[in-house]
Amino acid sequence: MALIQQPSSVDWQPHLTHRFEGHIAGQNRPLEQRGVGSIEVQPCFKHGAARSDCFATTLLGELHIVPTREEILLVPGTFTMAQDHKCSSHVFQTTSPSGRLFIAMPRDFDDDDLEDDLDEFEDEFEGDVLLTYSISELADAINEVLNDNFDAGLWVWGEISGLSKKGPHTYFTLVEQTPDGKRNQLNVNLWGGEMTKMRPILMKSGLDLVNGVKVRIYGNLDFYAAFGKLSMIMRGIDPNYTLGEIALQREELIRKLKELGVFDLNREVDISPAPLRLGVVTSKSSAAWADFKNQIESSEIGFHLHLANVSVQGDNAVRDITQAITRLGQRDDLDAIVVIRGGGSKAELSTFDAESIALAITESSLPVFTGIGHEIDRHVADDVAFEAHKTPTACAVALIERVNDFINETEAHWDAIARLATQQLTDSTNRLNNVAREIGIHTRTAVERADERLSDRIARLTRRGPQLINDFNVRINNFESRVRLLDPKNVLARGWSITRRADGSIVRNVSDVTTGDILTTALHDGDVTSTVN
Repeated sequence: MALIQQPSSVDWQPHLTHRFEGHIAGQNRPLEQRGVGSIEVQPCFKHGAARSDCFATTLLGELHIVPTREEILLVPGTFTMAQDHKCSSHVFQTTSPSGRLFIAMPRDFDDDDLEDDLDEFEDEFEGDVLLTYSISELADAINEVLNDNFDAGLWVWGEISGLSKKGPHTYFTLVEQTPDGKRNQLNVNLWGGEMTKMRPILMKSGLDLVNGVKVRIYGNLDFYAAFGKLSMIMRGIDPNYTLGEIALQREELIRKLKELGVFDLNREVDISPAPLRLGVVTSKSSAAWADFKNQIESSEIGFHLHLANVSVQGDNAVRDITQAITRLGQRDDLDAIVVIRGGGSKAELSTFDAESIALAITESSLPVFTGIGHEIDRHVADDVAFEAHKTPTACAVALIERVNDFINETEAHWDAIARLATQQLTDSTNRLNNVAREIGIHTRTAVERADERLSDRIARLTRRGPQLINDFNVRINNFESRVRLLDPKNVLARGWSITRRADGSIVRNVSDVTTGDILTTALHDGDVTSTVN
């Protein structure tokens, strides 16, 4: 069957000929006999509107005009085959039981053959009726087919996306990512009454309907004509499927982190013995922050808290928490990071099973403490953290105990130091007293001996004093006699003289004087002045 389709953009004008090109491949004809043909149509106007919306097909050398409506109106025109065979058509209006209009095109076309050919055509397509629907009729027909085929309802699984609530009703899209990267989706409507019935089931299993959670839901399909949209009316949920998916994803992520060798990295980070400077990742308006802060302040220890205010649930939670942990981990004015969140459904708390949060914790240069959810909850963030606790309050208590342990240990060390210092001081005092006693004893002994030696020396001096004085007098007299002998006067008296020049220098050699010098010669009884000639 070949198809030449009328372009939708044609501007139809009365009494003008429009030409459409297309491929002709007749049914039951070899492919090699396919050719290119065209149809030329002059549109007919009825009540001012063109009624030439139709398809043209070829079948065994015959032209069939297949309209989009049962009422068909054709106009005079010419159909040109590839072989340039031309024939005329007639103007007529009819409603065909088959919804198809037939124009015979033998090489020798005449009007007598038209009725027979039309009968033959209608016999051939008898039973192949194409119906025309209004939109509401089509919607009813679609819903009837859906109800017939899915009368007991059906189960569908997928991931929740685009969840919104309007009054008591909940709307979301169930999406599926195919292996080839395509995204399939189905609109889901959960009416308020059905949600009331399901709420006890969700609460018992600790689940909630939130974006990103995989669910298996039960319901019926419905085509809503007003929006032209197929939707699923949700009437039930399989909580075990979601819990299993959460557990499976968690185990898969843990396995991946261990294979990457990062699972235990944060537990290997050095921690301050007294982590007082804390970066806290949580929502400022949450009960978790209030409980944690009150517990810390009640300890009366000098903690310093730096709050990173983030969303802990919703579409932006994973991104906000990941960025906050990464940012705090780069600071050098903190001792540890604390990630806390109060209780919630398993779906809401599954935020802390996200891979990006786990990696941010493992890559942090600071130790990360967690206190997430209820006492029964455990998440991947807890598994990779330096230390995990059941609740935000328990996390605060653990940090307080860690600092108190440091304080107690420090005080114990100070007590030990004080005891040791006191003992050493006592021992030193005793040793000093012993040394002092020994020094006293030795000093008294030394003084006594010195007194004895001094007495002996005094006695010796007393005995030898006069003798020494006589010896010294003799020596003095001897020195006196020798001095007298050396006195110049005594020397001069023995006939010696001393000659001096006018400047008072002594003349020792002949060369010391020159002609005309005035000399003075000292004798024992006076001086004699002379002139050198």
